[in-house]
Amino acid sequence: MSEMTKVLVTGGAGFIGSNFVRWAHNAHPDWQITTLDKLTYAGRLENLSSVMDSARHHFVQGDIADAAIAGPLVHDSDMVVHFAAETHVDRSIQSAAAFITTDVIGTFVLLEAARQATHLKRFVQISTDEVYGSVPSGASVETDELRPRNPYSASKAGADRLAYSYWATYGIPVVITRASNNYGPNQFPEKVIPLFITNAVDNIPVPLYGDGLNVRDWLHVDDHCRAIDVVMAQGTDGEVYNVGGGNEVTNVDLTHRILELAGRSDALITRVADRLGHDRRYALDTTKLRGLGWAPHVPFEEGLASTVDWYCQNESWWRPIKEQDQAYRAYYHTQYGSRANV
Repeated sequence: MSEMTKVLVTGGAGFIGSNFVRWAHNAHPDWQITTLDKLTYAGRLENLSSVMDSARHHFVQGDIADAAIAGPLVHDSDMVVHFAAETHVDRSIQSAAAFITTDVIGTFVLLEAARQATHLKRFVQISTDEVYGSVPSGASVETDELRPRNPYSASKAGADRLAYSYWATYGIPVVITRASNNYGPNQFPEKVIPLFITNAVDNIPVPLYGDGLNVRDWLHVDDHCRAIDVVMAQGTDGEVYNVGGGNEVTNVDLTHRILELAGRSDALITRVADRLGHDRRYALDTTKLRGLGWAPHVPFEEGLASTVDWYCQNESWWRPIKEQDQAYRAYYHTQYGSRANV
């Protein structure tokens, strides 16, 4: 019997991380997966329910910024996939401190541990297309200047370049992925797609920023998981790979599509004051990753419909958050106030 590959997934109880853990567990029966997650507001053990009893999965609750916890896990790993981060732009605008602590300091702690690891073959830094800043035309390539315009994207840019520096300086086998906006099941309902779906289910207003003409490229989380797998196997140390779905959609068009799929009227759309420093458009050139044989498989229309259906069928997952979580409700009212009539 061949030896198991030990894979550490940080932030594996969050949205993308948990989807990756579940996907990898099914795709790689020779992987022994350890999930490290602090279980902050967006990290939920329910997201890992299908693998929690598996002999090939182990869960550790802890902070990536705590070297006493994170260090030994990194030392014992063949590969690290680093998702753990504070990720919501709106929250970073309200208060940036947690973003610097987790996204930058936490990444530093993991990279320092990687320096001491004796058999680490891959360290995947999960970054974001937002590090490029707003893209008026064309598409960002991996060598473009980074121009983050909010505290979240700045913290991710810092972690992105810190990871690169540990390859350049110490030879740590780092690869970096910069993905466009992800969507799919198990996404915390502060993000636009699950927020608008769940509001639509309850027939309450959906708060649309500004003129609604900001453009995002939507990537199904399953396609992102496959991309990470390809980069883990075939990526070149020190390189960056853009991961985009090729689905550029304005926010207002996205809102119309969600309401139609949920069987609700466009009358639910409530215009609210625009986000501070709201990036107008993101777009990625994915030629480099496609050269490794990857391409997105999930058509946006199909993926969005299945996502709406998932939230409709899994009210028990999100309703306690929106109705009983006082911290969530306080955040919602701080962000949208009485403008959304909720």
